[in-house]
Amino acid sequence: MQYRRLGQSGLKLSLLSFGSWVTFSQQLDERAAAELMKQAYDAGVNFFDNAEAYAAGESERIMGSALRTLGWRRDSYCVSSKVFWGGKLPTQKGLSRKHVVDCCHNALERLQVEYLDLYFCHRPDLDTPLEETVRAMGDLVAQGKVLYWGTSMWRADEIAQAHGIARDLGLAPPTMEQPEYNLFARRKVEREFARLYDALGLGTTIWSPLASGLLTGKYDGGVPAGSRMALPEYKWLREEALDSSAGRANLAKARELGVLARELGCSLAQLSIAWCALNPRVSTVILGATKREQLAENLKALDALPKLSGEVLARIEAIVANKPEPPARY
Repeated sequence: MQYRRLGQSGLKLSLLSFGSWVTFSQQLDERAAAELMKQAYDAGVNFFDNAEAYAAGESERIMGSALRTLGWRRDSYCVSSKVFWGGKLPTQKGLSRKHVVDCCHNALERLQVEYLDLYFCHRPDLDTPLEETVRAMGDLVAQGKVLYWGTSMWRADEIAQAHGIARDLGLAPPTMEQPEYNLFARRKVEREFARLYDALGLGTTIWSPLASGLLTGKYDGGVPAGSRMALPEYKWLREEALDSSAGRANLAKARELGVLARELGCSLAQLSIAWCALNPRVSTVILGATKREQLAENLKALDALPKLSGEVLARIEAIVANKPEPPARY
């Protein structure tokens, strides 16, 4: 395993981490979740990602039960949560001070930990003053309930504004952003956030490196039973990722990438994960898995890093044909 600093902070996260979105509760029970977490931990993974919205809190409860069963030293791993969607009532969602604090306390209880290493604002909240959210996060850091806080799926200007407010108030600023990043979704990490990495010390904990499974090859012949896109509650994801014209175009590109991966002696998934990890602005790549074999394959993606030569990267760019234009210099 390789380890990389979370932006310009001193925290070192495993380059590959393990997340629970979709899988915990919907596809994995407590025993299976604990087995996969142990497999990841034994391979050097030290960051486990979660959120209050995942299975309406059940994902956090399952992870907390696994952490208690596994009995790891608390100083040997990092765990996260995210705040925004905690319920249907007005006080159970958004980024108001009340919900930010309530969500943190609920996450601590479900995860059975005394503090969160990472705590994310899962989306921007246009109905709450940004200063209110920044103050709430800063207070949680000051109280020792959160060590680092950040954002997920925010715009660059929103992150910069939050950072400026925190600086002016003398509070802990947002340290990281959690964007989607893969061979088909590149603009935020490679273009929009370009000026934030050095200016603000921004780190990124990227999700969906396999584009919800498109970059595994398993959807070439349709939607297999048991996959996330076969789940009724993720019909929206299937329609967006597979049934749309853009989805069909990406699936064709994935088949071409699969041919290249086989030439290199690795799987399409390993090639795709390694490509994400090659970007020095990526602090950690969050993996998801439902089977031991799947997780083992994905963890070996780091072995594919030396295979990504300049020539191979050029071939990848020719296939995906979506490299963001750099900011213009006048």
